[in-house]
Amino acid sequence: MSGTTHEKVNAGHLQRNAYLYVRQSTLRQVLENTESTLRQYDLRQRAVTLGWPVERIVVIDGDLGQSAATAADREGFQKLVTEVSLEKAGIVLGLEVSRLARNSTDWHRLLEICALTDTLILDEDGLYDPRHFNDRLLLGLKGTMSEAELHVIRARLQGGILNKARRGELQCPLPVGLVYNSEGRPILDPDQQVQQSLRFLFDAFRRTGSACAVVKAFRQKKLLFPRRLRTGPNQGELVWAELAHSRALYILHNPRYAGAFVYGRNRTRRKVDGRTSYTKAPREQWILLPDVHPGYLSWGQYEENRQRLQENAYANGQDRRRSPPREGPALLQGLVVCGVCGSRMTVRYHTRQTRIVPEYVCQRDGAEHIVSVCQHVFGEQLDQAIGQLLIDTITPLALEVTLTVQQEMQARLEEVDRLRKKQVERARYEADLAQRRYLHVDPANRLVADSLEAEWNNKLRALSAAQQQYEEQHKKDQAAISEQQRASIAALAHDFPRLWQNPQTPHRERKRLVRLLLDDVTLIRNHEITAHVRFKGGITKTLTMPRPLNAWEARKTPTEVVTEIDRLLDHHTETEIARLLNQRGLCSGEGLAFHSWTIARIRCRYQLKSRYDRLREKGLLTVEEMSDRLKLTPAWVRAWRNHGLLRAYPVCDKKLWLYEDPGPNPPRKAQGIKLSERRARFARGAV
Repeated sequence: MSGTTHEKVNAGHLQRNAYLYVRQSTLRQVLENTESTLRQYDLRQRAVTLGWPVERIVVIDGDLGQSAATAADREGFQKLVTEVSLEKAGIVLGLEVSRLARNSTDWHRLLEICALTDTLILDEDGLYDPRHFNDRLLLGLKGTMSEAELHVIRARLQGGILNKARRGELQCPLPVGLVYNSEGRPILDPDQQVQQSLRFLFDAFRRTGSACAVVKAFRQKKLLFPRRLRTGPNQGELVWAELAHSRALYILHNPRYAGAFVYGRNRTRRKVDGRTSYTKAPREQWILLPDVHPGYLSWGQYEENRQRLQENAYANGQDRRRSPPREGPALLQGLVVCGVCGSRMTVRYHTRQTRIVPEYVCQRDGAEHIVSVCQHVFGEQLDQAIGQLLIDTITPLALEVTLTVQQEMQARLEEVDRLRKKQVERARYEADLAQRRYLHVDPANRLVADSLEAEWNNKLRALSAAQQQYEEQHKKDQAAISEQQRASIAALAHDFPRLWQNPQTPHRERKRLVRLLLDDVTLIRNHEITAHVRFKGGITKTLTMPRPLNAWEARKTPTEVVTEIDRLLDHHTETEIARLLNQRGLCSGEGLAFHSWTIARIRCRYQLKSRYDRLREKGLLTVEEMSDRLKLTPAWVRAWRNHGLLRAYPVCDKKLWLYEDPGPNPPRKAQGIKLSERRARFARGAV
């Protein structure tokens, strides 16, 4: 050491500890670049030369195998900064600046703390005092060069990776179902069960058009899906579990299953806390090379699947989604376009008389700008018209549809049966393997023999369960398509309308047929409903139908019934009118039988004159008025009415009567009525 170097070290520095920081970037460097590690440990002798005793030299080597790009995950570096800030360090030793930090933020923070606490820094080139401007300028320049060196290293590595990726020769981790052969080329997994599971997934998506439906198909058939472990002690092993929705989406979006090489789909970025965030890059920025290796589907099929997934997405640009066929009765769900604004219309459902009725609503602008909906159309009448149009269109092609449906159903059953057989074969192989392991062990070694025997028994039980499940499902599949059903499918060619109109036909299957034939249906609602139907291939047809009735209009009492009630009120009470209408087989607007309160409600709703007003207009008198006219009590008036001496008409069912004027010669006494009977009737208040 030169005299100038010793002048920077004073008694205050020697009273504190000397901290030696040792770091290697990767574990591989720790194992292979041992010379660099030894050189870093040898810096302890430099501290001894400067005057620090060996027992005051603290070695921090907890960051071996950690990169210096950030201080987030380096506990050793954080400990060093803490000790310096507490003024416990007199000097910090490192082989070079890059050992301490390759990040300007971390490096300058350490320099600032060392300057404030009067801590020296030593590397292989010399000793520095951060309080001196020249030393700090030199240390800052070294830190910048260290950060630039890391950038150059990364740029070289990334350039080599990109160059290899552009040729399609970069070996990236392959998804399940693809493996590298001995020559480093991707091939299909030799495991037939893995291949058939993936093919079943793609076929199920082609049939259903929904990733959720694919997951349901696997669960309904009780099928497992393969997955390779990426981390842990069993890394690379194949495990079988239930198919998750996220995994189904990952497989359907992955171009490698179409035989394409892809690189750069995700971008990584370091956060402030040291964690890594991933963002999806636009497709234009990918390195994509189609038809590089064998795949499970063609590139055209992959693009078709991707387009269907994009249509299923809830947010696709400014337009609403074109969702896959669901279970609801809306026949045109996902296919209806508003003829006013051009947006896709959504579906609402209402209950009318225990029936679920669809309604097509254009509500995107209403939801975004808080205004009323553009237009809405009740779909029951529209769906019936579209169904009739499809019946007229499909009938010439019914035979071809029949054969396609029958072949597809048979292919589904055979494919599922093959997958179940593979599961049984795998269980049998694992049981045989466990048996061979048990037979090869020394019987005297009971500790190992007992463990292998227990494993063998578990595999045998798993084999028995898989075999039993296969047999049960095989019987169900055989029963699922009987000869009678085959005959019913064959009859489709001659009786397609009956099958379409059969209430047992699921709504989902009708929708799938509609999507095979139609591109979209544009609706315009004015005084009538106009539907422009666009078929696959560009053929268009226009349907015009009257505007569907609103709910209150559908429940409205027919006009002819109201007219008849108005006529009958001249001669009958409300109870009598209800009985007469029910005898004629007439019903209310809700399809129910008439009652007296129903007639009263209709009379009030349509402002019909009551029977009381009608009789009063004819000059009929009340019981009080008749009592004054005849100079009798009301009881005698009722008694004369009961014996036919006065003509009266009932107003309602509550013993209310109106009487005709008897004229200039009214009766004066109750002729033919005995006194005792009159008294008895009067006592009872007879009517």
